[in-house]
Amino acid sequence: MRIFTIGFTKKSAQEFFELLRASGAERVVDVRLNNVSQLAGFTKRDDLAYFLRQICDMDYVHVPQLAPTPAILDAYRKKQITWNQYEVRFLELMEQRRIEETVPKQIIEEGCLLCSEDKPDHCHRRLVAEYLARHWGDVEILHL
Repeated sequence: MRIFTIGFTKKSAQEFFELLRASGAERVVDVRLNNVSQLAGFTKRDDLAYFLRQICDMDYVHVPQLAPTPAILDAYRKKQITWNQYEVRFLELMEQRRIEETVPKQIIEEGCLLCSEDKPDHCHRRLVAEYLARHWGDVEILHL
């Protein structure tokens, strides 16, 4: 099974959609807490679903149980907790939610986890992919 990940910041629409189209991913799995903000630009929920169908012939699904809680996200953004603390809290949250059991594999398989961060190292999409890989086994993670 392959799990792709992508962030949209610091990417033009052209670069973003070309990366997705060339990846072989079948759908975008939106793991953002807030996906309708004006700051999301071309990746606002309804616009993104349309663009993905038209440009990449891809499906779009929003899976909010793969997003952090507002409290965890706000604490990190306001620098009340470090990245390491954020990681621990988010991993605990995924365990509590039992995402390896509650999120259908067929949604994630050949899907591309979408978040805003340009790089995966300090983004929860990487944590989701790694968590699922540990629990499901035989998972290849590809960061676009």
